[in-house]
This record gives sequence, C-alpha cells and structure tokens, in this order.
Amino acid sequence: MKFLKKTFKFLIILFGLLIIVLYITDTDYLIKAVRTIYLKGHTTAFLEDYKEFDNATIENGTPQPWPNHKDYNSVKETEVLKNANKTNGTIAYVIIKNDSIWFENYYDGFNANSQSNSFSMAKSYTSGLMGKAIQDGYIKSLDQPITDFLPEFSEGLAPKMTVGDLSSMASGTNWDEAYYSPLSITTRAYFDDDLEKVILGLKVIEEPGKKFKYASGDTQMLAMVIEKATGKKMYNYLTESFWKPLGSENSTLWQVDSEGHDLVKAYCCIASNAKDFARFGKLYKDHGKWNGKQILDSAFVAKSIKPRFPESPEYGYGWWLKKQGNKSFFMMRGHLGQYVIVEPKDNVIIVRLGHSKGSGDAVASFTPDIPTYIEQAYKMLDK
Repeated sequence: MKFLKKTFKFLIILFGLLIIVLYITDTDYLIKAVRTIYLKGHTTAFLEDYKEFDNATIENGTPQPWPNHKDYNSVKETEVLKNANKTNGTIAYVIIKNDSIWFENYYDGFNANSQSNSFSMAKSYTSGLMGKAIQDGYIKSLDQPITDFLPEFSEGLAPKMTVGDLSSMASGTNWDEAYYSPLSITTRAYFDDDLEKVILGLKVIEEPGKKFKYASGDTQMLAMVIEKATGKKMYNYLTESFWKPLGSENSTLWQVDSEGHDLVKAYCCIASNAKDFARFGKLYKDHGKWNGKQILDSAFVAKSIKPRFPESPEYGYGWWLKKQGNKSFFMMRGHLGQYVIVEPKDNVIIVRLGHSKGSGDAVASFTPDIPTYIEQAYKMLDK
C-alpha cells in the first residue's frame, strides 16, 4: 500500500513538473492538444473537433434551399464510389447539376444539415473576403503591401510581401505545414489561444511573390490584414458578405483561438454542411453573381481560379485547380478530404465530406481519392 502511495505521489509530482516545463518552454498548447485530440483516440484534427473549441456564430438570413433536379436521386452510387465512400469514411456526397441537387447521400449518422469541420476549405472563403475588401475599398489591390496593415513585417524581405502573395501562398515565410507533428507551428496555431502572437513570430526567409508554397500561415496572416483593413471581425464580414446573401440554410460556426483574443482560425475550421459549402462554389462558377446580383467582382473571381505561377498550375488565389481528362476543375479543399469541386462548363458541383482521404494523405497534393469522386460522379451523370 505504501508503495502504491509513493508511486502515485511520484507520478503527481512528475506530472506537475511536466506542466511547469510546458509553460516555461511556451509549449503549453500541447495540453489542449492532448485533451481535445489524442485522449479521444485521434492523431490529428477530426470532423467534429470544433465542439472542443471556442466558436463564433455566423447567422444565416433568409434561406434559399437548393431545388431538386427533375432526375433527383434517380441513379444509385456506382460500386466503385460506394466502396470509396465506405473505405474513406464519407459523411456526405452531393452532385449538383445545373444548380439543382441531382444526387445526395449521407452516411455514418450525418444528415443534410449536420455540421462538420471545413478545415482548409475555409481558405477559399478568406480569399473571397479579401476580394470583397478590395471591392469595398478597404484594400487598394492585390499589390498593396501587408506592412500597411501589419507594421511588424517591415524589415528585411518582409516589406515586399503583398496581400495577393498571402492569398496565392507566396509569402516566403518559414511556416512549416506539418499536421502530425505535435511541435510544428501548424499544430501550435491550431491549439494556441493567441494566434496573432504565433503569426507575428513568423520570419520572411525568401523573397515574397516568387513561388507557390502551401502555408496555412499565409491565410491566417491574410485574415489579420482583412480585419485591420475593414475594422470588422472576419466572422461578421463573412456573415454580411456571403453567408446571408448566398441564402445559406443554416447558421454556422467559425473557430476562434479563444474568447479573449477572438481571432478566427482563418485557414480552417468553419463548421457547416455540404449544401451550404456548395454555395461558394456556385458563386465562383457564376462569376461572382448570385440571383443576378454581382456579389463579388467578376475579374477577381476569374483571376482567383487561374494559376498565378506557371510552374505551379495547381493553385490560384485561394482555390485549387485540377485538370482531369478534357475537363478543368477548381476546388475548395480541406484536411481529411473535404471538397467542393466545380466544373463550370458542365455546370457541375461535386461535394464530398468525410473522415479520411484514404491512401496518399499528403499535404498540398492531389490524392487518389479526388479523381475517384470526380470519375464516379460523371459515370452516374452519364447513365
């Protein structure tokens, strides 16, 4: 009994010392990481983890439900798609044809209105809000230096960094996009309660505006620029600029670093559903118009869905770009395989949300699941 008491006392002291060391080394964010992710059996962020964080509510206005297509759900999933959805843990698969719901199915207890984490699909919204801020006159252009808004970036190569560089992932900073390392800046940003401090600690180590390098920190810095430029919180700007005007059927949540600092995780973490996410894809498909009204400048939209750098044809301004066969798609993409995939010429939008991408879960690359979701959607449409 004495041995057990001594062992327990030793463990308590050891645990206390560990906590002290984490605070001294400024890695106390790991406590939150362990509590919210690892102790729940996950090795990375997961679809419903937004419930473990502080969130700002984005209210919807007058709902504009998607109409059902005349051939709504008349075709069943292909066997290949069915297997992919089961293997990868799909929770929503939706095909929209000619702005009508052609097919929809939900899995694993989720339904049409269930919320799940967007992860990096939020980057497209943030880039869109940058375009809106330019349109509204808060930001001069894509070429405006960010030091006009964040004077902390005024030394060395940093003054060359522009607003457009952040949207196109060309900041030249030392951000390290590593999702599974507990000590990476990506992990710190996800769990730290002072995200601004994390971003202001970045260093510009390469000349900005020269090449594409996927970095969530770029989008987070862009959000800080937008808030400084507009004087508005990102979640309020999203509400008034897009969420309400696009007729979203549900209110949504956008994670913030903490109630005290109240900065959205702009590179990720909007909790919504497949059909409301799809609205932003439709807005860009329709050149920034919604119900005949120009919500977002068409020239900005056109620029966003074209490559900025010829050597990196996979990315524009906040949107992924993919050619498959004779078709050209632009995409919103998120961790674990959250996708809004748009083919404007065919007037087709494919939405897939789920727990995993399956094999080839690499950062900033087109994993094998994407061609599958596209190919099988078109096989269904061709029946």
